[in-house]
Amino acid sequence: MIDKVGDHMLIFDFKRAPVLAVLAAVPALASEGGEAVSPFAGNFGNALWTLVIFALVVVLLGKFAWGPILNALQKREEFIRASLDQAKKDREEAQAKLAEHTAQLKNAQDEADALLEQARRDAEIARLKIKEEAQDEADALLERAKGEIDLARSTAIKEIYEVGAQLATSAAGKILGREVDAEEHERLIAESIEALASRRN
Repeated sequence: MIDKVGDHMLIFDFKRAPVLAVLAAVPALASEGGEAVSPFAGNFGNALWTLVIFALVVVLLGKFAWGPILNALQKREEFIRASLDQAKKDREEAQAKLAEHTAQLKNAQDEADALLEQARRDAEIARLKIKEEAQDEADALLERAKGEIDLARSTAIKEIYEVGAQLATSAAGKILGREVDAEEHERLIAESIEALASRRN
């Protein structure tokens, strides 16, 4: 009889039962006088009954004890194996989920970094644009101011020329001792302005 539980072997050979019975019957064969005990000496009937009882005990144990014990051990082994397989499966699933979550976190971090970099580029572009617009506006204001200054200077110079020409014409009229008419007065003013302008250039 051979039963297997997991990786271990439970072995019982009924062919060895007589030998075990004889060995078990040795104490019964010992004489009261304290003589030496021999496996082959003693009462044959006691040895036979011992053998029969031993065989009966082995059969009863094999039928009512070893079977249920072996079944329980096999069920326990199957339960442990199933638990180990389930634990291995759960561990693999957990590792797969961990890898998936790690990949998702990395993708989220990459996206956040990309958005941050894009925001930095947009801010730099906006800063440069604002700076350029401000510079253009400042340049335009400067050009407008220069134009207004040039216009004001030209107007002031023209007014100065006109006043100077009027004074020169009046002085010339007094020197000549005659009154200069309006037409002559305007002609002299124009000539004086042209003369001053030519000198300025």
